[in-house]
Amino acid sequence: MRTRHPAPAGKSHVTAVVSASERRRYNPENLATLERYVETQAKENAYDLEANLAVLKLYQFNPAFFQTTVTAQILLKALTNLPHTDFTLCKCMIDQAHQEERPIRQILYLGDLLETCHFQAFWQALDENMDLLEGITGFEDSVRKFICHVVGITYQHIDRWLLAEMLGDLTDSQLKVWMSKYGWSADESGQIFICSQEESIKPKNIVEKIDFDSVSSIMASSQ
Repeated sequence: MRTRHPAPAGKSHVTAVVSASERRRYNPENLATLERYVETQAKENAYDLEANLAVLKLYQFNPAFFQTTVTAQILLKALTNLPHTDFTLCKCMIDQAHQEERPIRQILYLGDLLETCHFQAFWQALDENMDLLEGITGFEDSVRKFICHVVGITYQHIDRWLLAEMLGDLTDSQLKVWMSKYGWSADESGQIFICSQEESIKPKNIVEKIDFDSVSSIMASSQ
């Protein structure tokens, strides 16, 4: 069993570890510092992908040091950064045997639901596994930001009840907060206006500059 020693987990110290040479960065003695930093990210609603990837890489090099709880926190934090591909990147660094362990298996399932936009099913599954979020600050609102991003690029109009469900069965007052955040408006029929097609599609003018000499050379070579 690895002996744990108190280690500083400040941002500057972690940055020094992550930016060090590969040999120093993946020294097992850095694990305690990096693991504490993962916990700090979870509590303070911060995020540092490079530091978290360094932890997973150290687990690959040192399988006996693997910590399920820390890995679960890394995966949950990666989900808060959707639609970026951090979650898939982290998942690929975890061996299959550990992926079958609880709670990693449950988190991977949640990630699959989010990435495939099964949002109502995601909230239902999360409700059945709320213990996963212990010590993770701001997770649900970060997911809602991702869902709003998907809604914004997918819908022009959406039913009020459907949006509330997709965001986790929000109350009317909670839904209004998110609508205000994204500038969405509702009409009397219960439809929420997201954006018009004209606003979402921005034409790009393409200007091609071909000088006379270039045309002449092309014509000459084709003869």
